[in-house]
Order: sequence, then C-alpha cells, then structure tokens
Amino acid sequence: MFEKVNPSHPDKVADRIAGAIVDLAYETQIDPKVAVEVLIGHGVCHAIVETSAILNKQKVIDAVHRIAGPLDVDLVVVPQDAHLARNQEDGFRCGDNGIFKGVPVTVEQSTLSDIARSLYEKHPYDGKYIMDGGDLIICQSNVATSALQEVYPDATINPLGDWSGGTDVDTGATNRKLGSDMADSVTGGGLHGKDLSKADVSVNIFAWLEAQRTGRIVELSCAIGDTHINGVPYEDIVETARDFIRSLGGFEKFAEWGLV
Repeated sequence: MFEKVNPSHPDKVADRIAGAIVDLAYETQIDPKVAVEVLIGHGVCHAIVETSAILNKQKVIDAVHRIAGPLDVDLVVVPQDAHLARNQEDGFRCGDNGIFKGVPVTVEQSTLSDIARSLYEKHPYDGKYIMDGGDLIICQSNVATSALQEVYPDATINPLGDWSGGTDVDTGATNRKLGSDMADSVTGGGLHGKDLSKADVSVNIFAWLEAQRTGRIVELSCAIGDTHINGVPYEDIVETARDFIRSLGGFEKFAEWGLV
C-alpha cells in the first residue's frame, strides 16, 4: 500500500516554498545554515526561517507568490542558534541526532509514482493517489471524473465527486507528506526546508541512494557533532546529497516529488 501526492497538494506547496527559500540562502552563501518551516492556507503563508544567510525578503515573497499565488506573507527571519552554528564552524559535522533508513522502492511504489507524474503533467492541480495491490484510488482536482474514468476505468476516482482542491480547501505544512516522499524509508527526520549540513537531508538522501544501488535496506544512526557515520566521512555524505540535489535542479525541485 502506498500513497502519493503531487506538487500542488497544499503540503507539497509548503515544502516547495521551504525549498525555494533554501535555494535563496544558497545563492548568498556556498554552505549556508538554514531551517525553514512553512504553514500555508486560506490566503496566508506563514514562514519562519532560522538562518546564517542574509535573505532578501522581497525575493522570498516573490517565491511564495510564484509557487502559491498572491497570498499575504507572514515572514519571520531569525539567526541560527549559536550552539548549532558552532557545531559547523570548522567543517561539516552531523547536524542532528537521528536514525535513518533507506529502503529499495517497490514495483507498486514506482508504478504509482509514474501514474501521479503522468496525471500531473496533464492536470497540474492538487491531487492524491493510493495504490493497494490491484486497487487504485485517484483524487484529482480540477478535472471531470468522467474524463479520468476513460483512462482508468478500473480505478476509484474522486469518491466525493469533482472538486477544486488547493490551499483554499486545505492547509499545508512542511514535511507532512514524508510517506509520499520516502515510501518505506520514513523515519523521524524531515527532508525539506533544511541545508545540506542537516542529517535529515543528507543522511536520508545518502541512505536512500545506497538502498537503491545495493537493493537492500540501509540503516544508519548519528549524533550531533559526529564526523563519520558507519565509517563514512560526514563531508562525503554531504557531497553525495549535494550532487543529488543539483541533479534535480535545487531544493525546490527536490520538494516537488521527494525521493520516490
């Protein structure tokens, strides 16, 4: 059983805004320290940013409007905690305590991800999709149910009927759709709105990539300040994650679909 949401789901809109703010921080510093939380809905976007970077607030507002429309933006930007900043002063060290797990993606998960992407390419509006064995549930806004039934005649489609979706229907919050982003690799750490020094980003990506490469489950743990994880230098883990994020086009692009 697997659930996938598309980039216009309110929670993913929040993730994308958080990712765009991280991208802006990387425009000002090679390795900024940044953590972003976004709550969006009903005409307002609330964003709290803890960062070492000097952000252009108008660029943040412009990014919100580009992704989510002309919302009121409640933006709070504060410095990163001094203790956390000192942890990274002389190089990359693990930015948090945590356990992380990478699991190979299953055929079911890959199939549903392909369906979600295909639907979103044609209908770039809020949507959620579930696959459980042979059962497929499609909830896709802003398209007639009858049109979807022609393409997916055996699926359960829009059980409540046609709907509009978006952030005027539902609120969105950062890292609330980690099951969609990570499938069976979900542990405690969120992927979005953080720089590469954060283990939630780099170690999650590293474990997931290793799982796809080896075809086996990869389990890692770390404590804040660690310079190595299972013998691998933390700096190497960060560079692996950096290459992956770059290959997608940045943190905002990463937030659109996550790892799966």
